[in-house]
Amino acid sequence: MSDEIKQVVLSGRQIRVLAHPLRARLLGQLRLDGPATATKLAEALGTNTGATSYHLRQLADAGLVFEEAGAGHGRERWWRAAHDVSSWQRDAFAGDPDATAAADWLASHQASVFADRYAAWQRAVPAEPPEWRAAAMFSDYILTLDAAGLDALLAELDAVVERHRAAQRPGPDARQVLLYVAGLPRTEEPG
Repeated sequence: MSDEIKQVVLSGRQIRVLAHPLRARLLGQLRLDGPATATKLAEALGTNTGATSYHLRQLADAGLVFEEAGAGHGRERWWRAAHDVSSWQRDAFAGDPDATAAADWLASHQASVFADRYAAWQRAVPAEPPEWRAAAMFSDYILTLDAAGLDALLAELDAVVERHRAAQRPGPDARQVLLYVAGLPRTEEPG
């Protein structure tokens, strides 16, 4: 596995393809657990192999996953995520209403995934070792920044995360850690 993180800024076509519940889940599963066959992915996600294969091909056509050459045997096809990180700017799709809608859906989907994972962690906390209970945290900060200040803060946080990712020290106690960073200007609550 390469130490260099692979990132993609999603194109309009890619975000339209990814804005589908099963496709988003498939890409996420491949990023979390690495290469898998359609059968293994279908089992993990509770779907059928035919639908999984179809949606993997759609993701492959958009350059988001690829079939691993030489993996498996016979008709067995192993799939891998093409990138470690996807990002997008909603404004990049200003002339494409379908891509803008896809970007909005994907952002909402990602927020929902975070909420589900956080809730799952909260349910698991009592059974977790004390060192993991102490290390995991959820914080909220309130800062007053202009747009350039927020951009600089997030760039600095990205650099810190990348430094820690590059210095990973897998050991017997090591686990995947899901880190979510969001910097959002305050808006008035609806209703």
